[in-house]
Amino acid sequence: MIMYILGIETSCDDTGVAILEAIDNKCRLLANVVSSQIKIHAPFGGVVPSLASRAHAENLDICLKEALEINKISLSKIDLIAVTIGPGLIPCLLIGVNGAKALSYILNKPIIGVNHLEGHIVANILHETGESFESRAWLLPAIDASKKIFSFPAICLIVSGGHTQLILARQIGDYEIIGETRDDAVGEAFDKVAKLLGLGYPGGPIVAKRAEKGDDSAIDLPRPMLTTKNLDFSFSGLKTAVLYETKRNAEKLGDEKYINDICASFQRAVVDVLTRKTFRAVEKYQVKTIILSGGVAANDLLRLEMNQRAEELELFCLTPHKEFCADNAAMIALAGYFNKERAGSWRDISADANLRLD
Repeated sequence: MIMYILGIETSCDDTGVAILEAIDNKCRLLANVVSSQIKIHAPFGGVVPSLASRAHAENLDICLKEALEINKISLSKIDLIAVTIGPGLIPCLLIGVNGAKALSYILNKPIIGVNHLEGHIVANILHETGESFESRAWLLPAIDASKKIFSFPAICLIVSGGHTQLILARQIGDYEIIGETRDDAVGEAFDKVAKLLGLGYPGGPIVAKRAEKGDDSAIDLPRPMLTTKNLDFSFSGLKTAVLYETKRNAEKLGDEKYINDICASFQRAVVDVLTRKTFRAVEKYQVKTIILSGGVAANDLLRLEMNQRAEELELFCLTPHKEFCADNAAMIALAGYFNKERAGSWRDISADANLRLD
């Protein structure tokens, strides 16, 4: 039996529409359209909710038409609509949720609300097996290039602009938050440091690029909460330490090498904390699988450190295809597929900006 799932994502500043084809526990991604708002928010150094929701309203229909056109799929073929209902910015969530509810009503199709963070987790299950977009097949469960199959329970590290959490995943759909940030999310910290240094927005890719040319031991920065017994995080103090460093050495802010060294030292401090805390959780819960998720999962140093440490301990570390690290609707469609038994009426769907995963 063939099932076509329409995924819609508007939790923050990326408008996403995807179409997933599911046949006998195998999926093929027919379309994954993302409209970025980076140019809109760059002048402000961060996401402006009112501008983001307006852009979603303008782009959602355009993205939907493009997704359908890629493989000549008509709306009448859609069997299930999956939409992000939270967490996220409520003005943005409402655009996607209300659009999905309207489609569900008009098409008389079932709809399912998806937790955005679960979408990030299952994004790891999207593995490319074809040479081109048109021929990609996505295997379920995930099989990587070396043919290893991951197993539950697993420790999931979700790192993005709005979230930094450690999750104990017993199965898909069965989660427990075992650690989270007490202040800034790690992606937000990257953005703020980039803004302090006048590097632009979004900060993550820019800081990482400059870090490649820097000395990560040049500047002594703190590793917040690294020695605490709990699994929580804090990045506000690290960000403040960078601020004080730049104030003490304001005359060096025009020095390219100095900026590169700050970026490298900051990135190293972040990766040290994330890696140590993750493997502390692995030891505590005795799991064999680690899942890295979210926009910051695209960071090359973090991916390298996580994979190397996992290999040393003979553990399996899943890192998502970079295409699926940032917000996208493919992961929402796939999460909808896994939870399709819960699908129901559009009347039962509502947005929740503070939606929890556990």
